[in-house]
Amino acid sequence: MKQSTTTTNISRRNFLKITSLAGGGVLFGFELLANVAPEAAADAAPLFSPNAYLSIDPNGIITLMAPNPEIGQGVKTALPMLLAEELDVDWNKVVITQAAFDKEKYGNQSAGGSGAIRGRYEPIRKAGAVARQMLIAAAAQTWSVPEAECATENGFVLHKTSGKKLGYGELATKSASMPVPQNIKLKDPKDFKIIGKRIKNIDNHGILTGKPLFGIDTRREGMLYCMVSRPPAFGKKLKSFDDTEARKVPGVKNVVRTENVVAVLATNTWAAKKGRDALKVEWEEVSKPESTTDHLAAFKDLILQKSEKPDRNDGDAEKALGGAKKVLESVYEVPVLSHAPMEPINFFADVRDGKAELYGPTQVPGRAISDVAKALGIAEANITLGLPRQGGGFGRKLRSDNVVEAALISSAAKAPVQMLWTREDDMQGDFYRPSSMFRYRAAINNNNELDGWYLTAVALNGRAAAVDNFPAGALPNYRVDGHSLPTNIQTGPWRAPTHNAVGFAEQSFLDEIAHALKKDPIAFRLELLEKAKSNPTGKVNYDVEKFKGVINLVKQMSNWDKNTPGRFKGFAAYYSFSTYVAEVAEISIVNGKPKVHKVYAAVNCGQVVNLSGAENQVQGAIVDGLGHAWFTELTFDKGAVQQKNFNTYKMMRMQDAPLDVEVQFVTTNDAPTGLGEPALPPIAGVVCNAIFAATGKRIRKLPFGNELKA
Repeated sequence: MKQSTTTTNISRRNFLKITSLAGGGVLFGFELLANVAPEAAADAAPLFSPNAYLSIDPNGIITLMAPNPEIGQGVKTALPMLLAEELDVDWNKVVITQAAFDKEKYGNQSAGGSGAIRGRYEPIRKAGAVARQMLIAAAAQTWSVPEAECATENGFVLHKTSGKKLGYGELATKSASMPVPQNIKLKDPKDFKIIGKRIKNIDNHGILTGKPLFGIDTRREGMLYCMVSRPPAFGKKLKSFDDTEARKVPGVKNVVRTENVVAVLATNTWAAKKGRDALKVEWEEVSKPESTTDHLAAFKDLILQKSEKPDRNDGDAEKALGGAKKVLESVYEVPVLSHAPMEPINFFADVRDGKAELYGPTQVPGRAISDVAKALGIAEANITLGLPRQGGGFGRKLRSDNVVEAALISSAAKAPVQMLWTREDDMQGDFYRPSSMFRYRAAINNNNELDGWYLTAVALNGRAAAVDNFPAGALPNYRVDGHSLPTNIQTGPWRAPTHNAVGFAEQSFLDEIAHALKKDPIAFRLELLEKAKSNPTGKVNYDVEKFKGVINLVKQMSNWDKNTPGRFKGFAAYYSFSTYVAEVAEISIVNGKPKVHKVYAAVNCGQVVNLSGAENQVQGAIVDGLGHAWFTELTFDKGAVQQKNFNTYKMMRMQDAPLDVEVQFVTTNDAPTGLGEPALPPIAGVVCNAIFAATGKRIRKLPFGNELKA
C-alpha cells in the first residue's frame, strides 16, 4: 500500500520556538494531543505555551523528549525515533530524555489502550519536520540561496550546488528567528532511515547495569520510608488502632492515619515493615464479604437469563436455534487475575506549604494530579509530577490510588515519603481483571452451515462481551446479551481489557464449530470472512482483507497443512486496538503436559516504528497471555485474597515458555495501530485448540493447567 508524501499546515498557535536558552540554542516544540481530531487539538492548544519536544544547542547536542510514560512498551525509544526521522539526524548522536508531566506542553501523556504511538505518530513527525524546515531556512538565509536548493542529512543542512554544509548546532540560534513554515512535507515512507528499523531500547544498558531508573529507586534528602496497614478483606474498614508498640521499633519516626489506612514512617523499609507488623488494628465489616464461590453461583444463573435489551441483535438468533439441524452449546470461564507488576506499587510524595512534588509510576499522570489536587484541596498548578521508568503496568497504574495515598500520608506526616507496598499488599489491594463466564450457542442449519450465534456473557462489575467482534457481520443471525454482577471487590482494566477473556472463549468456540462441521479451522475462518465481505449482516467492525491477510500469512509461516509426527497445531485470529493478529502454536504432550515448541504470529499493526520494540511487544504479550492462561487465578474467601504471593499465584517459568516465538509484520505504510496488547487475546485459545488437536480434550475453563490435572 503506497503512502504519498504528506503536506500539512502548521500555525504559530501550534508551534513554539523558545530562544532564551542559555548559550543561544533553540528549543522546538509542538502541541500534541493524542487521540484528538486535528481541529480540536488546534482549538485546545494554548497560545505560545512552554512546550518542548527537541532542543539543539550551539555545540550540536540534540536532545529529544519522550513525553509518554515508559511502562515497558518501548515508547521512550519509539516516540523520539519519530522526531529523529523527520528532523533527519543521526540516531546514535541524540540524547533522549523522559519528560515530566506537563499537559500544557505535551497534551495527553497517558499510557494505556495501546494508544501512545497510534495517537502521536503524525503530530510528533510534524514537530520534527517543522524544526527541520526552519533549520533549512536558516541555512538558506546564511548562504543567500533558495531553500529548495538545500537538503538535510544526519544533522547537517547541505547546499546541493556549492557543496557547503552547516551542522544543526551552528544553525540553532539563527533558526529560532525563522518564521514558522505554514506548509511542511513529511517524509515519504520509502525515504525512512530510522522508522521501521531495529533500534535498541535506550534504557537497555541502564537496566542491565542496575541504574536507578525506576520509581522504587527514588531517594531524596530527608525522605522517610512508609508502609501502610490496609483492610485485610473487601467489605471491611478501619475501626481503631493502637500504635504503642509500633513506635518502639528502632527507626520508626511516625505513625499517621489517613482515610481507611494506618501508615508507619521510618528511616528504612525494614523498620517501616516491622513497625507496621507491630500495629494493633481493629477492622469492622461495612458490607457483606464476598467469595469466589458466590460469584460463580450467580454467574451460572445469569448466563441462563435473556436480556431485555441485547447488546447486539442481527436477524433472529433464537429462531435460528429453534429451527437448527444441530445446536452446539458450550460455557467458557475465566478467573480473576491480578496485575502483579514486577515493580511493587510505590510512589514518592513531598507535600508542604500548599504544594506537592510527586514522582513515581503511573500510567495516567494527568488523572493522578487531578485526584491528588482534589484529595489535598490544592490547585493542580501547585503539583509537579516526574515520570520514572516503570516496572510494568498492564493497566494497574491506570488507577491513581497509590499516588493519592502517598500524597495524603506526606501531608499528614509533614515529611517527604516513599510509600511502598509489599507483594501481599499488591495482591489484596489490586483492581483485578474481573472473572467472567460465556455461554455460546451455535445453530447449524440443514446445509451444514453456521447459521446463528447467541452469546450470553456475565462479568464482575461490567459487561464481558466484545459485541462487534468477528464473526459479527458474517452471520445472518447473531445476538449478544451481556450481564454485570456488581461486587465490592475492586476490578479494573487488565492488559487488553475484555478482549483478554473474550479472545480465549470466542476463538475456542469457533474451533469447536469448525471441528463439528468437519472443516479446517483456518479455512472455516476465511469462509466466514468472505461472507462478511460479500453478504454482510449489520455492522462489520473490522477490515476483512486485513483479517484475511494475517490469517494467510500465519498459515504460510507455520506450514499449517504439513503435519509433523508427535506435534499438534492450534490456530486463532483476533482483532483489537485496530490491529489484526493471527497465531499458530505447535505443541507436543510430554508426560501428560503440553510443551509449547513454537508460536507463530502474523501481525498487521500499520507502520512498524521500531522493529525491535515491536517484536518485543508481540513476543511479550504471547508469553504473558499464555502464562496467565496456563497457571494463574485469584480467588476470594469472605473478601480476602487466597493467593498472596508468587508461591501460590504462579507466573510462567522459563521451562514452560515457548521455545521460540516467530513474528512477522505485514508490510504497509498505513499509520500505526495498537501493539502493546493485541497479541495477548488469541494466545490462550491458540494453545487450548492445539491441546484439543493433541488430546481430544476441550479446555473451557482457565487456567488450563488445572483442567489438565482433572
